[in-house]
Amino acid sequence: MASWGEASESRLIGKRIPRLSGRDKVTGKAKYTFDINRPGLLYGRILRSEVAHANVVGVDLSEAEALPGVKAVIQIVEVGNKIRYQGQEIAAVAAETDDIAKDALRLIHVDLEELPHVVTEADAMAEGAPQIRDDWAGNQSDPNVREEGDLAGGFAQAAVEVEATYHAPVQTHVCLETHGHVAEWEDEQNLTVWASTQGVFGVRNDLAGSFNLPANQVRVITEHMGGGFGSKFGPGVEGRTAADLARITGRPVKLMLTRKAEHLVAGNRPSMTQHVRAGATGDGRLIAYDMKGHGTGGISSGAGFQAPYVYHVPNRRAERVNVAVNVGNQRAMRAPGHPQGAFAMDSLMDELAEKLGMNPLEFRRINDPNETRQAQYTLGAQEIGWHRRNNVPGSGKGVKKRGMGVGSGQWGGGGGRGTQARVTINSDGTVEAVTGTQDIGTGIRTAIAMIVAEEFGLAPTDIMVKVGDSGPGLPSGGSGGSQTTASVAPVIKTAAAAAKQKLFERIAPQLNAPVGDLRVGNRTIYVVSDRTKTIKWELATGQLGMDSISEGGEWDEELRQGGVAGTQFAEVEVDTEIGEVRVIKIVAVQDCGLAINRLTTESQINGGVIMGLGQALLEERFMDALTGRMLNANLEDYKVPGTFEIPEIKSIVFDTHRKVTGVGEPPCIPTPGAIANAVYNAIGVRIRELPITPDKILTALAEKKA
Repeated sequence: MASWGEASESRLIGKRIPRLSGRDKVTGKAKYTFDINRPGLLYGRILRSEVAHANVVGVDLSEAEALPGVKAVIQIVEVGNKIRYQGQEIAAVAAETDDIAKDALRLIHVDLEELPHVVTEADAMAEGAPQIRDDWAGNQSDPNVREEGDLAGGFAQAAVEVEATYHAPVQTHVCLETHGHVAEWEDEQNLTVWASTQGVFGVRNDLAGSFNLPANQVRVITEHMGGGFGSKFGPGVEGRTAADLARITGRPVKLMLTRKAEHLVAGNRPSMTQHVRAGATGDGRLIAYDMKGHGTGGISSGAGFQAPYVYHVPNRRAERVNVAVNVGNQRAMRAPGHPQGAFAMDSLMDELAEKLGMNPLEFRRINDPNETRQAQYTLGAQEIGWHRRNNVPGSGKGVKKRGMGVGSGQWGGGGGRGTQARVTINSDGTVEAVTGTQDIGTGIRTAIAMIVAEEFGLAPTDIMVKVGDSGPGLPSGGSGGSQTTASVAPVIKTAAAAAKQKLFERIAPQLNAPVGDLRVGNRTIYVVSDRTKTIKWELATGQLGMDSISEGGEWDEELRQGGVAGTQFAEVEVDTEIGEVRVIKIVAVQDCGLAINRLTTESQINGGVIMGLGQALLEERFMDALTGRMLNANLEDYKVPGTFEIPEIKSIVFDTHRKVTGVGEPPCIPTPGAIANAVYNAIGVRIRELPITPDKILTALAEKKA
């Protein structure tokens, strides 16, 4: 049976190893899609609608086609079709320079018949609102209702009740590298695309279908990728457009989204509004939960959120609807549906605990069935100094008041079958590990190198890792759902073990020992029963002569585990005169199974916390109801955490078992709830709407005073 072995026996697994790509990234040697410049490169641009809803009456490309330096102009939207949101694609150009491409867009004449639009949920849900989607009756989907137990009976047993409404607005992904592709046709039947993607093989298959090609005649390369968070899977309109322009011109075309387009069309995290009534018994048991909620995923559906979340409620009912608006569609965003649900539930838990006169941490212990999180509560509370928390919210002295809060989360991330990989040992001692997975910035290259190096007694830098290329034909799934490491690591492990076994079989006769008696040491192979029989790694591989050993791996269920738990504690300081919230410290205790590389695992936790902080305090999409346009589609007005907003983060890797699971998404889940509860503990007034901004705090304080 395959095993990762005991922690005490590991030279590398579970240790802190710097990323193999680190030097290339900080020196600029690493090539992102944005950095790819092929000979004869043309620049692609897309003309987008500034109107939220319209009929397309006519599109005239002639002036753009006549502009010197323009090599191709194509129409994307057909006359007679509808524009349904700002940013929707109308036409595209390819030109010798980016400036010429921008000039050409200005020469495309579009005749639109504007239609009534709605870009806010309230307007879309109002009686008489203009119809957004042709396949719904009105602008709301059929309700999704889930219920269990006896709701009325549960409320009858409740000693206390809370009724409240919680809201989280739409977030956009804000990838540092915008969506984009460089497309180049070798001939009419062979296409190579450099893509900023979380799914190399998904892009390959989509493009192959779009251009009616065999999949093996489309090669997709992602050497490095600058952020995706769930938004970068298929090629999208921009990828297919780049390939189409390249096919028409016979030259490579680079088409990267502008920052504005990134906000408008590259996906977003749906909003959430929950109206909740909940009850608890006098001894602190959640007994009844009734929720009616909605959210918008823009023009698409998919505005789901978790409710109730984490904590056990025997009698419950939850009703959710999607609301359509004339805005670009949602896409998966780091832990889809969970941060919104966690914020509402953790706020509710604190409100119920206060009505009961209980410490909110003890209230959670009573209602949380997860043993891992129970241990995390103890560890996190000790690290944050929970005993210092205000017993009476808002009781601190002075203008700047401090408070503490806690939040919880859960996720899957157990990986799955489908990855193929090969590990090759060459006669000169070099080792290659090849698989089609993409490194989206989370360090899978280094994890692969560590696994192989551990198996062979080598250093990670001795392993040549090749990922992010569909060319070798070793497919792997997309990097989403925190599935990558748990999908890839078992296959790499078993491939390396198989290659090592073959090498042992080759050199066992020379060492005069049975194969089962051989082990690897530090760049050596030795006989367990007679340590004097040792051979250096390069001498052993030299026995291969002109041959090499190349073995594939298998996904082993015993090497992975799904399901993780996490909890976070926040300490904040609120300036009650100006409403500013400063997060002092976040303690993030995160279950992650076996941490292959503890350094990158801690980095993943840090990144999730920072994203959660942005949702809690800064991020919100603002739509203008009159024009139907996004008002902050840039990086000046759309606020994300920067150096001055990032607090001390104590990332605690809670690795309680020796099986691999994912950790990319769960660390962003508990942060908003923990911060919201800390703000309440500091000032004694609750903000039930994200982001928690100074105006909301000052208004709440003024209402309390009045």
